[in-house]
Amino acid sequence: MNQLEERIGYRFVRRDLLKTALTHPSVGKGENYQRLEFLGDAVVELAVSEWLYTHDPEAPEGQLTRTRAALVKEGSLAEAARRLELGREIRLSTGEMRGGGRNKPSILSDVMEAVIGAVYLDGGRDAAFGVVYLALDEALKNGPTAEVDYKTRLQEYVQSQGMETPLYEQTGRTGPDHDPVFSMQVLCAGEVLSQGQGRSKRAAQQAAARRALEIMKG
Repeated sequence: MNQLEERIGYRFVRRDLLKTALTHPSVGKGENYQRLEFLGDAVVELAVSEWLYTHDPEAPEGQLTRTRAALVKEGSLAEAARRLELGREIRLSTGEMRGGGRNKPSILSDVMEAVIGAVYLDGGRDAAFGVVYLALDEALKNGPTAEVDYKTRLQEYVQSQGMETPLYEQTGRTGPDHDPVFSMQVLCAGEVLSQGQGRSKRAAQQAAARRALEIMKG
């Protein structure tokens, strides 16, 4: 945890909060990150809103809203979590770990928000905003980039290798109707290349394609 604290630029007084923020619901009946994620989501949105309001005084409300949405979306927060290497610190069940939980965008973004929520409870508003600005530093300074289309990238790559066009199959769906998590696998010539999860079928396909590219390109 000392190394993680160094990466996020904050030293906890209550280490139990950080432990909870890193605990996936699959671990058991004890505390997990879901409540902290709820809090962290609000903190991230407020921090980004304040930053945009201050740094872009000429932008109209509609533009600010669109920019904020791009900055606080799952993909942006998952990338921030990867840069801070949160994935290797997450406490997962054996099954979730085998399913690639440490690399799932949905889990990474949830944990990023949970850690920020934990910092807010432990150190207050300024400390939490500091972690948000550290996590999203590049996107805040340069503007949010367009979402990477990993499905197109994967298709182009496999075609360049003389392989068949990838196909996607849904392998599962969990969670309540208002907040589902879809599981998809991507196949090529009948062989499973990888799997991915997301809060929509499209997001799950993108996650599977991204993972397949990582595996195939080493």
